[in-house]
Amino acid sequence: MRGRVSAELQKGPRGGGRDRDHIVRHVFAAEQGWAKMVGLLTADGAMLTAEGLAAHRSAYVHAIREYHAQGKMPGKIAKWPLRYFIRHTAYHTMDHAWEMEDKDLTGKEG
Repeated sequence: MRGRVSAELQKGPRGGGRDRDHIVRHVFAAEQGWAKMVGLLTADGAMLTAEGLAAHRSAYVHAIREYHAQGKMPGKIAKWPLRYFIRHTAYHTMDHAWEMEDKDLTGKEG
């Protein structure tokens, strides 16, 4: 998605809002935090390349499957049911993808 939307996004009614790269960094940072809940550590910046993102996501799915196979719940403090964990991760990513799509300035006259 990040390659299909403008770097600068439409601002809110009071002029606020984030640009594309800020949203992408936020999504990646959140996902790195959640990945730790299933024992996966991803180096900072590793998800900024297509290859690094694909490797992270593959390892993330593998870690989730391992937790499921062992009957574990993600997290040391906030134990989330695995279905919620998966849904929450996916929804967070999709919500921000939709946000970027809605605020995309590509092809719009300013």
